[in-house]
Amino acid sequence: MSDIKITKGYVPGALGRVAELHGAFYHRHWGFGVFFEAKVATGLAEFLQRYDGRRDGFWTMSVNGRVEGSIAIDGIHAEDEGAHLRWFFVSDALRGKGAGNQLIDTAINFCRSKNYKKIYLWTFEGLFAARHLYEKAGFRLVEEYSGTQWGTEVKEQRFESVLASLA
Repeated sequence: MSDIKITKGYVPGALGRVAELHGAFYHRHWGFGVFFEAKVATGLAEFLQRYDGRRDGFWTMSVNGRVEGSIAIDGIHAEDEGAHLRWFFVSDALRGKGAGNQLIDTAINFCRSKNYKKIYLWTFEGLFAARHLYEKAGFRLVEEYSGTQWGTEVKEQRFESVLASLA
């Protein structure tokens, strides 16, 4: 694949494309519906509208100009709750090519540069490839329960990574 590029910050169309990628994949594989896609779109829109590059990170990975992956660090509560890793996704066009590792490393390196002490994320049981990437990057499962925050009952999971201090 030629022209694989990671871009930091908002790019036109990214909000819709990230929501589309999530919506289509999770509908196809997990039966999630409009509730989930709308949750992704509204949450990402709210985040991008208050985005502050001094504390937040948002990266898209594009192939020949088309967004095929994303990751975000929401740092609004980083000091007390930890930085929130969100909207991590790699499309079929990039899956298995190291793109996921590259996006996660980008997000973690950003957190290290901000001296964030902890990163956390929410996911659910059954996303084995993503879990493998999280654990490889140092995340550990710290909480698990049945819930419906994505509009369908799943076993929700919270992963955390405690970052070593740079001092």
